[in-house]
Amino acid sequence: MSRKKSQVWDVSSNGMDDDTAVAPPPKPSPEKERLYLVWQGNNKFLCGGRIVFGHDAASLFLTSFLIGCPALTFCIRMLVTMKGEHGHYDYPVLTGGIILTVLDFTFLYLTSGRDPGIIPRNSRPPDSDEAYDVSGSMEWVNNKASSLRIPRIKDVQVNGHVVKVKFCDTCLLYRPPRASHCSICNNCVQKFDHHCPWVGQCIGLRNYPFFILFISSSTFLCVYVFVFSWINILRQGGNLWRAMGHDIVSVILIVYCFVAVWFVGGLTVFHIYLICTNQTTYENFRYRYDKNENPFTKGVLGNLKEVFCSRIPPSMVNFRAWVSIDDDTVMGSIASESNRGFIGSKEKFDMERGSKFGKDGNMMVPSILQKLDYSGIDDKMKKKNLGSSDFDDNLKRKAADEPALNPFIFPIGQEQRRLQGSSGIGVNSTNDKRPQ
Repeated sequence: MSRKKSQVWDVSSNGMDDDTAVAPPPKPSPEKERLYLVWQGNNKFLCGGRIVFGHDAASLFLTSFLIGCPALTFCIRMLVTMKGEHGHYDYPVLTGGIILTVLDFTFLYLTSGRDPGIIPRNSRPPDSDEAYDVSGSMEWVNNKASSLRIPRIKDVQVNGHVVKVKFCDTCLLYRPPRASHCSICNNCVQKFDHHCPWVGQCIGLRNYPFFILFISSSTFLCVYVFVFSWINILRQGGNLWRAMGHDIVSVILIVYCFVAVWFVGGLTVFHIYLICTNQTTYENFRYRYDKNENPFTKGVLGNLKEVFCSRIPPSMVNFRAWVSIDDDTVMGSIASESNRGFIGSKEKFDMERGSKFGKDGNMMVPSILQKLDYSGIDDKMKKKNLGSSDFDDNLKRKAADEPALNPFIFPIGQEQRRLQGSSGIGVNSTNDKRPQ
């Protein structure tokens, strides 16, 4: 019988009996913190968790410089030409440039400083579901939690089509359709499109409309500066090359905008195509809908309406919420890269007990292995052992009848004599009955 652990009591020293014990003090309540302070993702927060940036938010400085520097230069150039005879023409051009620049920066920071659709992670894996149909090709999630029996992939119905959803080992959840895990920000994101290094944020369900407006306004700004820089040169009259030599600033703006418009303009056209076909960049690069019909498409008009006219859903994570700092509340993953997969290289199964021997020692084998029938193995092994024992007895009996080899005589000679004796060749002459 195992010995029970003795409880430790705090006995007072003011004349009380030894049998009288004081109950231990109550456990203090766990310390609480804002969720954004203990968040396990790689996000960066400002204003007490109200503004959510990605892991590489520092790239915003470079993006702001690439947009603001040429825009500011163009506005200064238009201010200089206001004193000329075409001053009435420069005022609306300057106003239009300022409006486009302000809109471009607004959409940039709305895209970068907004929750893209982060899915709350679990602090522990979900309960195993015994209702899954087990097949020989099914892949199971391997985790540190004992008795974990979770298939890695599940099938769900979306508009009459079967869509596979995967289990995330980091967030410990089944990703909703079209969601994916961003390795840079370390979050699962709804309707994940891609991670944009220029805005330093994931592009997902809640910031994709602002991202489209950002790249579209950037394209319009490039075209705007490009066109009116040419107009500033052409209205000087005379020789074109001489006019370009007198207006170096406009020439630099023309070259800069010509190069930039190929990038932002091409990106804008590509995303307009994705919107019309209701795809994400992630889905398009994986060619997910080349052979199968897209279960999410609603037609061109319906797809455009879904992006630009639908209400943006609220954030699923309240980063300003108070949480208790303990092992059960802090939202971290108990999975690791080395613990993924079906069976580790250092783990072994006990097929009779249905358990796995490893570091944990108590993890259960999936039912596909537990339900195998091993009842006929013992009978087969007994028959094999019985046959082998009879064969061994025959060998022993034959060896006892044969003389032992003499260690001082060459073995080949002894073997030849033994063969001659067994075949009747070279028998003793006294036993030879043939006539002389």
